[in-house]
Amino acid sequence: MNYLKHILLTGFLLSGMALHAMVETGASAPEFTLSSSTGAEHNLSDFKGKYVVLEWTNHQCPFVKKFYANSDMQSLQLEMTEKGVVWLQILSSAKGKQGYLTASEAEAVREQQGVNSTALLLDAEGVVGHEYGARTTPHKFLIDPAGLIIYQGAIDSVKSTDSADIADATNYVKLAYENAVAGKPVNPATTTPYGCSVKY
Repeated sequence: MNYLKHILLTGFLLSGMALHAMVETGASAPEFTLSSSTGAEHNLSDFKGKYVVLEWTNHQCPFVKKFYANSDMQSLQLEMTEKGVVWLQILSSAKGKQGYLTASEAEAVREQQGVNSTALLLDAEGVVGHEYGARTTPHKFLIDPAGLIIYQGAIDSVKSTDSADIADATNYVKLAYENAVAGKPVNPATTTPYGCSVKY
């Protein structure tokens, strides 16, 4: 009986570790291929040589709505993509779960919100989300031109659903990018993400 309990407990712990596994800051970003809301296929390696932002999203999450309601996220997307940054939204909500969208539905949401990301990628099976250890929406990753993860975690320093808090918060993604292009250490390089849980 004790042996059986050990096997069951070990399996439970391993499954939990897999669910919350995360890539290490400073390590190479795992390669992936996903289809976008427009039906185009994107490989992460297609963007080597550029800075890439990965943004886990869920349009029904109040923490995501905080940043899109008044176009704060859209403005940041535009500011960074105009500087050559590739901004990839990733939707890992499973079919039947909050935030799940078909490709056409996802594109309609993008148009309605005036999103300025490079693409919205669909990950309904959660493969890429689990590989990166994406835990919340939003959960952010910044990848440098060499393909290394130089920042991961929260979008900013104020954990709330109130858009009014954005102005006084430190935007960690923008800070990390500005430090990197200036040749400075990225600090902080890792923070704890906040938001809704990813609906795997």
